[in-house]
Amino acid sequence: MQLTILGCRSGSPADGQPSSGYLVETAGARLLLDCGPGIAVALSERVTPWTLDGVVISHLHSDHCYDLLPIGKSILSSTLEVPGGPRRRAERPRSVPLLAPAGSSELFARWAKLFPVTTIPMLDRAFETGFDVREYYDGASYRIGDCAISLRELKHVRTNCGIRVESPTGTLVYSGDTGMTPALVELAAGADVLLCEATFSEPDRSEHGHLAAAEAGQVAAEAGVGELVLTHFASTEPQWLASLPRAAATEFDGPIRLAAPGLRIPVTSALGAAHP
Repeated sequence: MQLTILGCRSGSPADGQPSSGYLVETAGARLLLDCGPGIAVALSERVTPWTLDGVVISHLHSDHCYDLLPIGKSILSSTLEVPGGPRRRAERPRSVPLLAPAGSSELFARWAKLFPVTTIPMLDRAFETGFDVREYYDGASYRIGDCAISLRELKHVRTNCGIRVESPTGTLVYSGDTGMTPALVELAAGADVLLCEATFSEPDRSEHGHLAAAEAGQVAAEAGVGELVLTHFASTEPQWLASLPRAAATEFDGPIRLAAPGLRIPVTSALGAAHP
């Protein structure tokens, strides 16, 4: 399994960096976890959207789902051929499975209607044809290619599910946005890599639900993960960023990395290393 960081900013994209988005590739699947603003462009530098095998959205805050519409339109545009334009790149639409929180379909329908392309109606069917929308609930599980995907509700102001992706060669757990909760430790138990938000340098005392770096380290230690990757940063200020792995290391004595756009991280278990 290979993890590529496409974007790692919290809230809006800034400083030339997209918001949240992560590409996961295995021998049998290509998955996109979240797609905030800027991810459609970052994704297109790596793969063509219509070759994705699935998209999983942790929650419906804009910094985690805003680029679904342009990605959906890109999937549809691959089948279109406009006089004077480029040749079509695919013979027929390929609906990419989109796992999204319960209630998403109604939101997506309203969203698509905001920007109609009256001369090419197919492009208005991003969430009907481009994606195969599957609404999930806490505890849901799916299989896409060689990956088993599990979703667990965590602690956030808007319903957020952490995502566990298990393949024959490695296991990745992604927190989405969450405050401290035993559910994240349970979801991450034994994972090879924990991709965990570290939005703040100090604990979040509000009801919003975010983690500080030291709390991410505590989760990693309690879950017994192989490696901790911190993400979802509020700033790119060098001193502030440098403080995050130091804080996480007060709780977790394993490898710790800071996410950065373009960073590629192998997610490999001991078994996977022995059997590539």
